[in-house]
Amino acid sequence: MEFDFLPKLPKSNLDDRTFKDLVDECILRIPRYCPEWTNYNPSDPGITLIELFAWLTDQMLLRFNEVPKRNYITFLELLGVRLQAPAPAVADITFYLSAALPDTYTIPAGVEVATIRTETEEAIAFTTDRPLVIDKPQIRHFLTCPTADQKPEILRDRFTNLWTMRSDGEWYGRELALFEEQPQPGNTFYLVIDGESQCEGNVLALQLKGEAATATGINPDIPPRRWEAWNGVEWEAVLLQESDDSTKGFSFSELLTQGINPLQGADIVLHLPQSWPVTTFTAYQGRWLRCVYTAPQPNQPGYSSSPRMIGLSVRSIGGTVGASQSELIRNEILGESDGTPGQTFQLQGVPVLNRREDEYLIISPPGGIPQRWYEVSDFANSLPQDLHYTVDSRTGTVQFGPVIREPAQLQQQTELRRGVGNFANIQELERQYGAVPPRGSVIRMVAYRTGGGRKGNVQRGTITVAKNAVPYVARLINHTPARNGSDAESLEDAVIRVPAMLRTRDRAVTPEDFEVLTLQAGGGAVARVRCLPPKTTQEAGTIKLLVVPAANTDAINRGEGIEPELFSLSPQLRDQIIAYLDERRLLGIQVKLQAPEYVGVAVQTEVALEPEYNHPAAQQEILGKLRVALYRFLNPITGGQDGRGWPFGRPVYPSDIVNLFQQFPAVRYLGVVQLFELRYVGSTWVRSLPQNPVIDPGALGLICSWQNTRLRSGHVVNLIQ
Repeated sequence: MEFDFLPKLPKSNLDDRTFKDLVDECILRIPRYCPEWTNYNPSDPGITLIELFAWLTDQMLLRFNEVPKRNYITFLELLGVRLQAPAPAVADITFYLSAALPDTYTIPAGVEVATIRTETEEAIAFTTDRPLVIDKPQIRHFLTCPTADQKPEILRDRFTNLWTMRSDGEWYGRELALFEEQPQPGNTFYLVIDGESQCEGNVLALQLKGEAATATGINPDIPPRRWEAWNGVEWEAVLLQESDDSTKGFSFSELLTQGINPLQGADIVLHLPQSWPVTTFTAYQGRWLRCVYTAPQPNQPGYSSSPRMIGLSVRSIGGTVGASQSELIRNEILGESDGTPGQTFQLQGVPVLNRREDEYLIISPPGGIPQRWYEVSDFANSLPQDLHYTVDSRTGTVQFGPVIREPAQLQQQTELRRGVGNFANIQELERQYGAVPPRGSVIRMVAYRTGGGRKGNVQRGTITVAKNAVPYVARLINHTPARNGSDAESLEDAVIRVPAMLRTRDRAVTPEDFEVLTLQAGGGAVARVRCLPPKTTQEAGTIKLLVVPAANTDAINRGEGIEPELFSLSPQLRDQIIAYLDERRLLGIQVKLQAPEYVGVAVQTEVALEPEYNHPAAQQEILGKLRVALYRFLNPITGGQDGRGWPFGRPVYPSDIVNLFQQFPAVRYLGVVQLFELRYVGSTWVRSLPQNPVIDPGALGLICSWQNTRLRSGHVVNLIQ
């Protein structure tokens, strides 16, 4: 019996050999098993026998070799296992206003933006997930502290009795030092923004006015300072790039060379975090910004005297909001109900992303009041009066509750034929799971989103087009790459997932259970995970999970590395995993997520090619393939000997590189292989002396290899002439 309400998984062909393949295989074996048979042309009677048995074998393969796999797939269908739909990539979209507005302005949710469409690639659309409020911030306090503490405790108010605030929110007064008179690394000043302003995610233009005669002694191109905002957990960097600081590190004396009057002010553009809560430190409450005088690096002069200002104001010039790679479809009519159980309808847009609270079905009975129906994962617990339906996210099929005939019905039907039973008993053995829309009811999907896939993991600066005009918005861009997009689950992946699902039973007890459930919680956004056992008795009851987010590896084929930002654990993904595990962990168990420690590797060697490749074009092609192989081999996702990611804590040796290059027939021999360890410090990579091997990072480490806009010497593979 076939049940229409069960998921339909694709059936694979286990043995794809055809009749011709079997005949050719038998003919190839004739010289080995029958060397005396030399004349085996198509008219030979022996060839006829071979074709006969090949036909019989072909029929057996068609019947029997599909049984194990098909039985397994049918078992998955009976369990209600469905292939997971693709997960959408998420990106932070920054909208810049054409000018600062006098009142609070809200960009509604559902704004569609996209990448630029080219001759070879379609535009990839994104939709904002929530409204973006661009408010009117006001500075309440200007505070200073001699040290940059995690939570400041000793603060000095510099505005009181010295400066005055105008009606437009600008503070002014006599010259005010930003740091101590003799600045020392660690000197910090804080700006406390009014807590009533809804400035989360806003782009602030902080305007400072100063005297041109103020000399600070620094190099204005590389000022030793750091701008940060308190996001409720830690201080987060908010200065996106040095070009956003028009004051050149408060070097007002340098502005005259650019034709700018320091008395008119210069802006510092700060991108605030989307989580920027109101916090109280000592006696001051609000949203906190700070600027820290950092210790100067080699060849970087520090402040010889404190910079000074005479005016300070702030305004919002834009904002950043999260967006997912999706297209929103509203009010789609699916059809009319015929009143029969188990009927299905098809959504036009596929695949369908996970439904939100405002995405559901409306059933409008003839002459009746429209009703909202509720989506369930299956009909196992649905009663005949429950307004339930299911949606297959992968195929877009909407299913209503079926009627199931109990197995005892066969016996009752036999008794009825014999005149023993009655028809009423048979009707009672039919069970309806979920309600059925009345005949003639109009079925309408209020809203749903379609999209997802790895293609949505676009690079920074590629989302620049608004599909619909947004008032007061001059431009938009994504300053960080999109992440967490993954393709739909394949049948092979489902076959691997189901045994783990049956073992865990949706409960996290063992370390393997936490790893499996973390992968499920990510919904394709997690590439790898490792559960660390507690090292001390104090850590008992705490589960530490190292999570490697999924990243787009297409850049490897172009001979480039993956940008470091793609491997950072986003707050959205962290909260999603924690919420999923909290419902499945044991009481008293605390779950902590963190990213592994990534250790970059730079490889330098010389390669000698075979004489037949003595051509410039061939040599460059081979060297390009070698670089691609290195990037693929030294990678947290595609690296290692098995191509499933570099093992946690395993060092890399020069012999690994030699073994990798020996797989290329064009390589004759190698010169000295040198390995350099790279550490990501701030926004730059620090390269160490040659290591042999690269320092073992321990259980928390993963080997990576980078090459991006900030590091173009990831791999130096020269040709030996």
